[in-house]
Amino acid sequence: MSKVFRSRPFTRWMRRAGLNDEALLHAVSEMEQGLVDADLGGGVLKKRVALPGRGKRAGARTIVATRMAQQWFFLYGFEKNERANINRAELKALQEYAKTLLELDAAQLAALVSAGEMTEVVA
Repeated sequence: MSKVFRSRPFTRWMRRAGLNDEALLHAVSEMEQGLVDADLGGGVLKKRVALPGRGKRAGARTIVATRMAQQWFFLYGFEKNERANINRAELKALQEYAKTLLELDAAQLAALVSAGEMTEVVA
């Protein structure tokens, strides 16, 4: 069973955007089936997520770290009407962050959750 996490900054953005954990779990389910909007390299994916009342097309874009395996980390989100995409410097920083997260062992990940830096999304 996959474990899904959201970073503290993503959680703040998600609340402002009106997203809920159910939408994130649905996005992970789609990604597990290969429905990814863009593979940005370095374990970083871009996935569209529907916002309440707007659908995916006019909705939000999320940046997720994974190796298409058991752990999914929602790192960054933005609404399509806010910006078109992330820039190269942001992508490089997100890829480095993803690399760090994807190399964590269970104890290190638990420490991040305990510190409030990551929140586990549960069904």
